Amino acid sequence: MQEAIAKYLEYLETVRNSSPHTVSNYGKDLRQFLEFLSPPGAAPPSLGAVNHGMIREFVSHLHDHGLEKSSIARKLAALRSFFKYWVREGRLKESPARLVPTPKLPRRIPSVLSAEEMNGFLNQLAGMVERPSGSSEPGNKRAKSSPSERAQKGCGQARLAEEGLLLRRDRALLELLYAAGLRVSELTGLNLVDVEQKERMLRVRGKGNKERIVPYGEKAQEALEKYWPVRGELLRQAHRSNRDADPHMQAVFLNYAGRRLTQRSVGRIVKKYVRLVNVNWDLHPHSLRHAFATHLLADGADLRAIQELLGHQSLSTTQRYTHASIRQLMEVYDKAHPHA
Repeated sequence: MQEAIAKYLEYLETVRNSSPHTVSNYGKDLRQFLEFLSPPGAAPPSLGAVNHGMIREFVSHLHDHGLEKSSIARKLAALRSFFKYWVREGRLKESPARLVPTPKLPRRIPSVLSAEEMNGFLNQLAGMVERPSGSSEPGNKRAKSSPSERAQKGCGQARLAEEGLLLRRDRALLELLYAAGLRVSELTGLNLVDVEQKERMLRVRGKGNKERIVPYGEKAQEALEKYWPVRGELLRQAHRSNRDADPHMQAVFLNYAGRRLTQRSVGRIVKKYVRLVNVNWDLHPHSLRHAFATHLLADGADLRAIQELLGHQSLSTTQRYTHASIRQLMEVYDKAHPHA
């Protein structure tokens, strides 16, 4: 089993072009199943010895330990994919996972900001870029300060200058997330050669390393133009050069050390600015992708076109936004109609 799991994960990575995140999660799920089947002191079973009863017991074990249905469904999906692969390879006659039902999951409709709320959020961020915090109003008299106070003030001004740089970067990445409906992995994976500024187009690598072309608008273009000098300054401060043979140097979005921005950092950035605007909003990077799709649909965009822009393999995935759009219409109706 251990060898079978290792070969399957290699297949996911090299043939299916699955993301490192997917390969890692499937590996954890399969190893957890193997640990369940081989208690301390017992040898793990062979691939052909696993039957559907063992998988049912594993699912019951997960239920008993209070695991969420969505997590159990994901682990079961990993097992199904694993055994299906070995059926195709001829090692198994049939998959022992095919008779194990998936837990029924509640249909979740993504929570989406209205177009007005999203515009207000991004416009407020643009205002912060134009007027970074800590800037003094003209005409204010400056009080004399001691040498130690001046030194502290100098450090503070340096921090504010750095914060001003990062504000421009953060506005550009937030505008681009919403303007192009990107996954956070697609945003952090963008390279300089992927941005066609004249045509306002992005070459995006999505799931399975599939490429698609996505347009972006004037607001995102404006934010990017203000970010490019910042990018150069981040490289200069980190004593790095675009001539370096370093993959980080090709990244569009960099951190303070001149390295490619991580997905986790983008999550923190979104949370940071959302808290500044409205503490009651529960937004994450994928929320901007939801808003992109829902607002296009509300304004009459074709569902197939939205599917293409989002890079969804299945139209049923895109149709989730139909439900979100209908819910927003119902909320407007309930608020506005006299006999609602």
